[in-house]
Amino acid sequence: MRLEKIERKFEYRRSKPLDIMCNYGVLVPIIERNGQLELVYEVRAKDLNRQPGEISFPGGRVEYGETFKEAAIRETCEELNLKPKNINVIGELDYLISHANISIYPFLGVLKNVKYEYIDYSKDEVDHIFTVPINFFIETEPKVHYIDLEAVIGEDFPYDKIPNGKGYYWDKGKYSVYFYEHNDYIIWGMTAKITKNFIDIIKS
Repeated sequence: MRLEKIERKFEYRRSKPLDIMCNYGVLVPIIERNGQLELVYEVRAKDLNRQPGEISFPGGRVEYGETFKEAAIRETCEELNLKPKNINVIGELDYLISHANISIYPFLGVLKNVKYEYIDYSKDEVDHIFTVPINFFIETEPKVHYIDLEAVIGEDFPYDKIPNGKGYYWDKGKYSVYFYEHNDYIIWGMTAKITKNFIDIIKS
């Protein structure tokens, strides 16, 4: 192995999270409604295999050869029956790496030439949609709760290969879970965390 070959491998390389099983692109859609700016949320269809009936932003898994931004736009178009020309992406929010080895890259976008009342969302994926004024989030702090994360080690783990064997000290984690309550909706989990990140950015 020559040093020049190693240097070429790293010349244009950009870092990425390790051990990620799935990548997702998500759009945080802003729409003008009732004379103010509001965020659009989806209530996922009740017969979906994953997270049925939960509140989310439009988005989905990144397909081969696709960027996170392209995935966010494509999934939003599919779920809300829009065209790419109806979405103006204006920036990136902070990405999340979940304890389940999933990466989520959210983008902030404005829905252009779209009337909320005429959004013909996909009934296969979306039960219904609703909006919340951005000012509500600016004025309302979410409630936060914490989940303790601990390592669960299988009996087939090679304890004899690590210091202190079964007595090895595994780091513990604490995972924050945010909750916003607006009218009859409870926005929580990743969706609330992304919402809070957006609000923190515009309030900073």
